[in-house]
Amino acid sequence: MSVLYLIFGAAGLGAAAYLFVCNRRLTAKLRRAEMLFDLSTQVHSSLHKPELINSVNAAAKQLIFAEEAAVGLVDDWDSQDNELTKTMAHSVGDKVSVPMLARGRKVGVLEATAKIGGARFSRADHETLTQFARPLALALDNARLYEALEESVGELQMATALKDRLENELQIAGSIQLSFLPTTMPSANEPFDVCALLKSAKEVGGDFYNFFKIDEEHLFFTLGDVSDKGIPAALFMAMTLSLIKGKMNAKLSPGELLEMVNDELCTDNAQLFATIICGVLNISTGEVVLSDGGHCTPYIVKADGSVLPIKLPKGIPLGSFPEFTYRNQTIELEHGDRFVLYTDGITEAENERQEQYSTSRLQNFLSQTSGYSSAEIIDALLMDVFMFADGAPQSDDIAVLCLMRR
Repeated sequence: MSVLYLIFGAAGLGAAAYLFVCNRRLTAKLRRAEMLFDLSTQVHSSLHKPELINSVNAAAKQLIFAEEAAVGLVDDWDSQDNELTKTMAHSVGDKVSVPMLARGRKVGVLEATAKIGGARFSRADHETLTQFARPLALALDNARLYEALEESVGELQMATALKDRLENELQIAGSIQLSFLPTTMPSANEPFDVCALLKSAKEVGGDFYNFFKIDEEHLFFTLGDVSDKGIPAALFMAMTLSLIKGKMNAKLSPGELLEMVNDELCTDNAQLFATIICGVLNISTGEVVLSDGGHCTPYIVKADGSVLPIKLPKGIPLGSFPEFTYRNQTIELEHGDRFVLYTDGITEAENERQEQYSTSRLQNFLSQTSGYSSAEIIDALLMDVFMFADGAPQSDDIAVLCLMRR
């Protein structure tokens, strides 16, 4: 009996020892699982790559008791596959290395070296590091995406600030451009009625006009179109109007004025040009002296509604080449006649079917404006053009000038 008791006692002790060992193993696995969970939570709490990489050493020491750990990030894994294979061949021993994969792409390698106490890394250490590498890889990939997002947001903010600044500068440029144009129209007591309008396709443009009394007997007027849009055209327009205003006087004919302005513009070599028509009205007699610089054909609208195209001797656009002789032509405005100048933004305005407004439509419109004032003609013409375009965007600057002898 005593032998039997001894056998049962030994068996009980063996079972207890086995249960103790199993319990320790389970406790160690549970502690490691809890540690993995805590470390995974920590790495996912950061979106900054440097913080994540710095946390690797502490994590490796806690998980597999490594002296050091490092993360190797790669951008082009196609050229790194052989190196990764070589690294994984030494995954157990004095160092352990595991790949990091996230969202189907290879992020890098997690490597730990020099286990505390001089022991060698086991397969269990490899498995533990592999389990930690998964959330770390995902966290690093999230950090990469966040970094790219921050960079994109920064670029967007810079682009928005630049856009706002450019828009502000363009508004200022538009205001400066408008300052070169007449701001008031003649009074109703004058024996003539003149009105003009400019509508740029962009914030600033190249179409221009001007009119002013040279003296009590003569009214100067002009309208033109620079061969470009935007800031370059606006600068060329400002230079052209400044030269016209500065040089025109009662002793100059329109042709002589254009010669002087053209030579000045060619000297500056601006690489732009401007079509133009300018004229001088004798307020008392209705005689108008005109000169053309390659511009659109102007029209006279008679009091009875008939429309007469005015064929002027053709000159070259301003700024084309110097020492060109511009010729003058004299016409007469009778009482009630209206002289209409415009830029090709009117006749070449397109609708969605890419049909142009055309000179024939313009003449037909003008024939229906009997009794209109200069301002009424311009307002009605713009309305007619925009109705024809039917929502199609304005592709060119528009300028119109109408002069009527009362």
